[in-house]
Amino acid sequence: MKYIFEVRMKDGYTVEEYAEAWREASRVIQRAPGARGTYLHRKIGEPETLLAIAHWDSKAHRDAKDDSRSALVKAILEKHARTCDITPLGEFEEPEWWVPPQPGSGNDEPDNERPNNDEPGHE
Repeated sequence: MKYIFEVRMKDGYTVEEYAEAWREASRVIQRAPGARGTYLHRKIGEPETLLAIAHWDSKAHRDAKDDSRSALVKAILEKHARTCDITPLGEFEEPEWWVPPQPGSGNDEPDNERPNNDEPGHE
């Protein structure tokens, strides 16, 4: 499943500051059972807005994580609550429908194939 949220920086806080702290907290959170990686995307045309996507084996795994166990994660989340506007966009299942690049399109190289979530190292 995917947990997706939008992050907008408040005045005086930069995307780079957010991303650095996000990486620190994410390294701890990604040790939780069921964690499958997390990504930040910068919004085109709005460089102070990010889209965050956290991948989990299931909603139950995400709900079971306890951010308060780590003083570092707790401090970072509290700082982000003061320095950013964070809007949860929702929790989403893995795709039910998918159209891969078409053969002969030049986009059908192995790197463009659908990721196998069971492969080691897939985040």
